[in-house]
Amino acid sequence: MCFQADLDREAEVTGLFEQAIEHFGQLDVTVANAGIWIAGDLLLHEVTLERWEQTMRTDLTATFLTCREFMRHLADKPRESASIVMVGSTAAMFGEAGHADYAAAKAGMTFGLMRSLKNEIIRLAPRGRVNTVCPGWTDTPMAEAGMGVPGALNRATSTMAMRKIAEPEDVAGAIVYFASDRLSGHVSGEIITVAGGMEGRLLHDPTTSD
Repeated sequence: MCFQADLDREAEVTGLFEQAIEHFGQLDVTVANAGIWIAGDLLLHEVTLERWEQTMRTDLTATFLTCREFMRHLADKPRESASIVMVGSTAAMFGEAGHADYAAAKAGMTFGLMRSLKNEIIRLAPRGRVNTVCPGWTDTPMAEAGMGVPGALNRATSTMAMRKIAEPEDVAGAIVYFASDRLSGHVSGEIITVAGGMEGRLLHDPTTSD
């Protein structure tokens, strides 16, 4: 079933969960995956307040609203286990020059929000878990603008041991792992980076490709 909402609008998020709960009766897992990455490198002194607030509202506030609505559902219908999976970014781990707005929003989610909620969810579901998947460059429509710049692929993969970008299925597999009580029932407050062994340093010559 598909239900649609603008996730940076509080009333629409509430309505989305109401529809889903009415249909399914109970929700045990939520994945906070909505986000934007605004094309065009801007150093911080060039970033407008409008861009900063748009990124924060879409990437961080929407996650807050989604998780809050799910936690309210847990409070209304207590159960033994539940799972929240957030989708962050390697930008949260390493930063991203030219996109400080995106890196800050994803870091707020990955560290402050996730690590706080892992300690809150257990008050509502004793075996409740909260984890984060942090993808690197992934072959999605959102990445097309960045990857379309000449030389961008070589630069992006120059810090990865496995010199390629991820497929959506790579990220989906990590999300399923965290969502499943059977696979990761004793894992909470953890981060999986899906980025081919990315490091915060050069592993290959960025001017060449394999």
